[in-house]
Amino acid sequence: MIKLTRIDDRLVHGQVAFTWAPALGIDCLLVANDKIAGDEFQKMALGLAKPAGTRLLIKSISDTILFLKDPRAETYKILILVNSVKDALLLSEGVAEITSINFGGLRTRPGAQSVSKAISLTPEDLEHIRVMQARGLELEVRQVPTDPKESIAQLC
Repeated sequence: MIKLTRIDDRLVHGQVAFTWAPALGIDCLLVANDKIAGDEFQKMALGLAKPAGTRLLIKSISDTILFLKDPRAETYKILILVNSVKDALLLSEGVAEITSINFGGLRTRPGAQSVSKAISLTPEDLEHIRVMQARGLELEVRQVPTDPKESIAQLC
């Protein structure tokens, strides 16, 4: 069962391990990223940051979609982590169960404009956001679970 889909360019880190995972009762972190799925060093590094007792899966976007459609995925309480708005869009198009996406952190990068203290968006990101909004997805901004939800639409 998907508990949260989160966009965060840091993927697995302290905020995820020590606030989101316990607050949502997560037993499986699922990193969906084509590049990292093929990089053994990055997979090892992310494994060091995961909470004890939590399973870490690192899959490509297409393999993530297949996994989430498999009934066996229902046995887990899953926090999906992606590091781009584009990957969140692709997952939401492939997995009907994804109805809400949390924007956690996207650092400044070339072509991106800061819309909050933790989120910078490119014109391409804004287009992907418009597509997801048109599909009726909830797009909310929170750094930690105790923060009030804020709609990404209010920021951009």
